[in-house]
Amino acid sequence: MNNRPFSLSILALSLFAATAGADDAAGDRRTKGEATIAKLSGGAGQPVLNALRQDFPVLADGIVDYSLGDVWSRGVLDDRTRQLAAVAAFAAQGNVTVLKIHAGYALKLGATEEELKEIVYLTTVTAGFPRAIDAAQALRELFAAQRADSAPR
Repeated sequence: MNNRPFSLSILALSLFAATAGADDAAGDRRTKGEATIAKLSGGAGQPVLNALRQDFPVLADGIVDYSLGDVWSRGVLDDRTRQLAAVAAFAAQGNVTVLKIHAGYALKLGATEEELKEIVYLTTVTAGFPRAIDAAQALRELFAAQRADSAPR
């Protein structure tokens, strides 16, 4: 008796099950990622990510699925600590645009301006004065914008 059709059927079912599981896992990653960005932004969404989604949907999906769904949603660090670490990393890289985004999240999560300033001081040691100066300027802009937004009108 030839078991080839039976074997092919088992193989096809196995591949279908693996693919379905991968889709479920991808959906779970997306759900976690979207929940993470909603939590960090207070439900406001993230304008840079939304803009990327328009022209670079694969990049935006990768950010949501991997960065936010797999990494950012892990429970080992609390959100506030994770944001402070991100601010330090972006300050050291000189990525002031993303630094401002994460510094804003850090403030929403209870970090203080003084703690963010300490990160700038630490940046002088880990990445040098030019990077620290750029980070300081970015934080000054963020602090000023937040004060203007919270001022009575």
